[in-house]
Amino acid sequence: MPALNPYLSFRDNARAAMEFYHQALGGDLEVSTFESFPDMVPDPSERTLVMHAQLTTPDGLVLMASDTPSVMSYAPPQGISVSLSGDDADALRSAWDALTEGGTVEMPFEQAPWGGLFGMFTDRFGIHWMINASPAEG
Repeated sequence: MPALNPYLSFRDNARAAMEFYHQALGGDLEVSTFESFPDMVPDPSERTLVMHAQLTTPDGLVLMASDTPSVMSYAPPQGISVSLSGDDADALRSAWDALTEGGTVEMPFEQAPWGGLFGMFTDRFGIHWMINASPAEG
């Protein structure tokens, strides 16, 4: 079965972002730099940039990211959000508390008209998030 996973692009702070997400969400973080693939980046000063990072959480969330070398065009993400949802309100509140640190809350994580809890924010790295805790059934 195919999987749909967020893949975030950064200019030069993918490592810091992924370490932040790792601390907030737990799981296993793997990071590869352009050092391992020297022919892919012509500027030697960019060899420590992240070519690929992958965070895999115990719940099965897979979040990936990379840096964009200076030879490639880069625009900060717009028009898309990373959505984190489920029915464990306590775990989602914990993720909210950790991920919003240093970010900007657009809509507080509170009771939503459709039930459960919902909130939106932009994290300290400029990534837009939505977190939704659906009421547990039964």
